[in-house]
Amino acid sequence: MALQLHPIASHLHKPPFMTMSRPHNQQLRSRSFSTRLMASPVSNSPLLSPSKEVLKEKKPYMPPREVHVQKMHTMPPQKLEIFKSLEPWAEQNLLTFLKPVEKSWQPQDFLPDPASEGFHDQVEELRQRTKELPDDYFVVLVGDMITEEALPTYQTMLNTLDGVRDETGASPTSWAIWTRAWTAEENRHGDLLNKYLYLCGRVDMRQIEKTIQYLIGSGMDPGTENNPYLGFIYTSFQERATFISHGNTARLAKEHGDLKLAQICGTIAADEKRHETAYTKIVEKLFEIDPDGTMLCLEDMMRKKVSMPAHLMYDGTDDNLFENYSSVAQRIGVYTARDYADILEFLVQQWKVADMTGLSSEAQRAQDYVCKLAPRIRKLEERAQARAKESTLRPFSWIFGRELKVNFE
Repeated sequence: MALQLHPIASHLHKPPFMTMSRPHNQQLRSRSFSTRLMASPVSNSPLLSPSKEVLKEKKPYMPPREVHVQKMHTMPPQKLEIFKSLEPWAEQNLLTFLKPVEKSWQPQDFLPDPASEGFHDQVEELRQRTKELPDDYFVVLVGDMITEEALPTYQTMLNTLDGVRDETGASPTSWAIWTRAWTAEENRHGDLLNKYLYLCGRVDMRQIEKTIQYLIGSGMDPGTENNPYLGFIYTSFQERATFISHGNTARLAKEHGDLKLAQICGTIAADEKRHETAYTKIVEKLFEIDPDGTMLCLEDMMRKKVSMPAHLMYDGTDDNLFENYSSVAQRIGVYTARDYADILEFLVQQWKVADMTGLSSEAQRAQDYVCKLAPRIRKLEERAQARAKESTLRPFSWIFGRELKVNFE
């Protein structure tokens, strides 16, 4: 993956959408108490034999960590009133994007019916269809599914945002209702892809399940700083990114002859598009109410680069799993550095950023930066692609250790 807006020492090919915040899990492994005891001159005495509990001294779980300075609660307190005043607006303009449960699709609508006498035949038909799908495709589909399965992290992230969080877990505010219902709709995506991949028999489900557990345990810090301005800009970008990614996996599934999987990915993409529209409307409203503040936050988010929510992905063996997965996604055209630039350009046009007038001098500078950023990203990507002529093979535990080509600079 080729694009870097800021020089980062790395042997991998990294555009902004896959910028990692996680270092390798390097731990200083000191000798444990039990080892020191066994090595002491008197340790062989029966009276001093260490217990099994001592020998099995437990080490605390240490998930991959964010390495940037984590800022918190950066929105000025007086702006909390903006989001309180927007409660009626959110009810009328945000909650309308949610679908009633009784009218919503469910994962079982697309899967073999386990209560049917023809269940085994349906599963065999599914397995026959997926035989035509290449390993590259499965790695990307698995990565997308794992990203969807880390949904608890994303709900947690939304509930860090000042002024819009669900304060009780069942708050009746419009913002809280949206977060819970959005989560409930998104929950179906990971469920459906997980079951489909389980039934196809082409992937190592235990390794995938480990990756999901690692990822949820690691969390994420997208740099939103408890600030709903930053948070809703981030979600606007991310929903469009997932819309593009699932749309492309649908296209490729169709090309390889699995029309049912194409339908599944296309259905998920449609959900992401609806959610994208909701989040972009929130930012559109913030531009209307507070153009200076929103412009500065848009600049801030783009200078930091929008990191993908699964950037702390780990399977227990590959410290560069996210980069490797992202490199495959770029190579087969599911999500690329060019898509990152296209999303930014789309949002700039959607929010009419270039047309805004009456801004403060600081906001005007932010406006100029944001409007020029997408072409700059494309130029950097073209240069990086010209340099990216080397590749290597990397094993993926999700497909039983089989190797795939990963690009390097």
